[in-house]
Amino acid sequence: MTSNNESTANQQIARAAGTVMLAFAFGQIIGLLRRILVAQAFGAGAELDAFIAANRVSETLFNLVAGGALGSAFIPTFAGLLAKDEKKSAWKLASAVANWVALVLGLLAALAAIFAPQIVRHALAPGFSANPEQFALTVTLLRIQLFSAILFGLSGLVMGILNSHQVFLIPALTPSMYQLGMIFGVLVLAPKMGIYGLAWGVVIGALFHLLLQLPILIKQRGKYSFSLGLVDANVGEVIRLMGPRLLGVAVVQLNFWVNTWLASRMAAGSVAGIEYGFALMLMAQVAIAQSIATAAMPTFAAQYALGKLDEVRSSLAATIRGVLFLSLPAAVGLIILRVPLVTLLYQRGEFDSRSTEIVAWALLWYAIGLVGHSVMEILARAFYALHDTKTPVLVGIGAMSLNIVFSIAFAALFEQIGWMPHGGLALANSLATALEMVLLMILMHKRLGGIDGANIARGFGQATLAALGMGITLIWWEQAQITSATWLVALGGIAIGGTIYLLGVWILKVPEIKKIISFISRKLFSNNV
Repeated sequence: MTSNNESTANQQIARAAGTVMLAFAFGQIIGLLRRILVAQAFGAGAELDAFIAANRVSETLFNLVAGGALGSAFIPTFAGLLAKDEKKSAWKLASAVANWVALVLGLLAALAAIFAPQIVRHALAPGFSANPEQFALTVTLLRIQLFSAILFGLSGLVMGILNSHQVFLIPALTPSMYQLGMIFGVLVLAPKMGIYGLAWGVVIGALFHLLLQLPILIKQRGKYSFSLGLVDANVGEVIRLMGPRLLGVAVVQLNFWVNTWLASRMAAGSVAGIEYGFALMLMAQVAIAQSIATAAMPTFAAQYALGKLDEVRSSLAATIRGVLFLSLPAAVGLIILRVPLVTLLYQRGEFDSRSTEIVAWALLWYAIGLVGHSVMEILARAFYALHDTKTPVLVGIGAMSLNIVFSIAFAALFEQIGWMPHGGLALANSLATALEMVLLMILMHKRLGGIDGANIARGFGQATLAALGMGITLIWWEQAQITSATWLVALGGIAIGGTIYLLGVWILKVPEIKKIISFISRKLFSNNV
């Protein structure tokens, strides 16, 4: 039986996940609006390819120094200190890490700006070299967007501090601020500055991302100290944990670079195609898995710090089941409704039917990997909470190495059989992620002495049956409405598919569905956020 402590921890994760999920969902809606406006203004063409490629550099710097690598190392250490009521040590750690982030990101950004032409020509997008105007544009956009890396680095650390204090709503709203900055760029700056306005919108959005969190950070009454913590054992622990994870993030980023490198040699719009297709899959993954993982990680870390492995096991199993129930129907919906969804969302202005075809093709193969991406997100955070960054990193390195091999092989295969080759890049990502998820599940089972696998498998089977019924209904709906307006096919499909899935899990007596409905009802009608 589940103890009261385990039940309380699971409820805490559920409450926090619900708050984060709603905030993330809002952010995804704003992000979708931004992509719609960008697509309308620039289409899936050479200019947008240049912007997306240029953004890859600042995004890589952020992820290497202060993104997933730092968060997975900082939160377990910082949250552990708070759980032991060692607040003074916790804030010394936070100050030292903030100083390191600013110093390292500033230096790397300066070097990237100096060597921008060489980065674009030899490492990022060699295919652009055949078009001098596109090459020069990419270099300039790269230099502009580097400012955002420093701002995002500091903001990412603040987010970790607030999450460790069980503050989730404001940090979860920061992506919306970033998207609003980009919307400002495309609506206000781009009409006069073109694609450069969108690049400055990235910098403005990064600034909004940081500023939104500062008032709530000040309320935590932490004391800042101007120190690098060179002799602080806690700083050493963060560095120790961050080392393996840094290597893992580097391999993931290498995959993005390889995809951009390969897509730059394909038809115009291929870089934008994989970016937009991945973004649509990521919308579901963020709303489902990242929101739950963000809420669960501090709880996992605190349970582990207090030696309560039984509670970790119970919380992890419940979290994985919840993710499966949400990600399976989302994947089926994206696969079947991909064309009407892309058409409805993006096909206007410069974004024509050819652009829709390019993005929908990538989305098909990315959506296949949604479940793997979602479950893997939870498992990786659980390993980090156990102060084990080595295991998921080693597995990730293997999976992402396969991803590179798969990308080259599948792109060539797709081209050989007459399919658009950028779809092969998406399939490679989905297959590598699925293999990574399976191996992490096996290793976590061994690490914890079991993760209630039978319960997880039962939940997976029930969700699959309900999703199968949903899929059959959606195929019928799409064929029956082939001459109907796109908005009716897409929105009607979402409504009908969601209803059929909910009915299916209700008939199968899945306990999570009752809990989710009850929780959402409380959130919508409660004044307590």
